[in-house]
Amino acid sequence: MNIKVIRATETWQQAGAYYVRIQGMAKQHNISLRQEFDEHDTPETRYIVITDDDFPVATCRYYEISNKSAMIGRVVVLPEYRGKGFGERTIREAEEWLKESGYKISVVESRDVAVGFYEKLGYKVTDRNVIHGETFDCIRMEKRL
Repeated sequence: MNIKVIRATETWQQAGAYYVRIQGMAKQHNISLRQEFDEHDTPETRYIVITDDDFPVATCRYYEISNKSAMIGRVVVLPEYRGKGFGERTIREAEEWLKESGYKISVVESRDVAVGFYEKLGYKVTDRNVIHGETFDCIRMEKRL
């Protein structure tokens, strides 16, 4: 394995994030492109892309909620790379970028089945109300950076 972490700010790098999301989430869960890509996917959105031999295998995005907080979302690891720490590494890299950018709080809206994953990374449930999205039920969680 030749693993690299990219802070995707250029279109060709963002394409890697989109590829992982289409292959690892949209295709697997039968999510339409319109549902997967929303108003938060813009040229200004920040993406982390992890590659193996220059092939994108994991990603997440973040965008500002307020001047102190940002939302990390669309955390996806290709199926053949799951269970190897790539999800955790993707989140940690995004958190580091958030800190460097001056944010104090990281927010996630975790799929209900992934709450334990985020708890292990230091996130706490902030609202017990389930968010019923178009594709998944989610729980809002936060972490002080």
